[in-house]
Amino acid sequence: MSRAWAVSVAMMVAALPAWAQDVGVVSTEQFESPRSGGIIVRVGGYKPLLDDEKALNGKTPFKDTFGDSSLLLVELELQRYFYQGIGTAGVGVSAGYGEKYAAAKLESGVDAAEQTALKVVPLGLNLFYKFDYAAFEWGIPLVPYGKLGLIYSPWWVTKGTDDEVVDGIPAKGGKWGWGATGGVSFLLDVLQPRFARDFDSGLGINHSYLFAEYTYSDVDNFGKPGFVLSSRRWMFGLALDY
Repeated sequence: MSRAWAVSVAMMVAALPAWAQDVGVVSTEQFESPRSGGIIVRVGGYKPLLDDEKALNGKTPFKDTFGDSSLLLVELELQRYFYQGIGTAGVGVSAGYGEKYAAAKLESGVDAAEQTALKVVPLGLNLFYKFDYAAFEWGIPLVPYGKLGLIYSPWWVTKGTDDEVVDGIPAKGGKWGWGATGGVSFLLDVLQPRFARDFDSGLGINHSYLFAEYTYSDVDNFGKPGFVLSSRRWMFGLALDY
């Protein structure tokens, strides 16, 4: 009897994985912690369209000073999800920093010994939607998404170690505007599923992505004259669901 009982137990243990899979007991989805938001870090080139200001009458002070290269912009975004179903939707807040240095110009146009710098801190509030249903339900690791929101960008110009002053007026301010973004994320979980599960159970990070996105922004106080911080830019980064 003891031998027969041992054989029966062994057969039951061997059958457990298949039985559990059929009834969903060990489904990986059941071990996934709830998702509530996301953290995004991105970097890219930011070239403000300062020379598009109509009052410049064709002059190009930004290009003349800084050339054709872009500022290096780094941004952090925090997201909160309010819908999870056929995709995910929510609200995000972001903050970034970018700067560009070059030799200051004398009135004659010759380079000065001091350096000048343009610095910007883009702040954003956006609504977003990402179609991650196909990734989670069908195993397709590409997640397209879109964003639309408001932008406020404080800016200032320095010369040497001090803030620049032009005709007694500090060269600093802030501009309001709006921006639209479209992008595609690649779900990294498909490369190392077991590591992704450990990442979730250990740190509460449900999913991780690499992404590329394109942003169209108009930051000019909604068409009013003055400093233009609008841009058209690509950015790349890492996104985490938690």
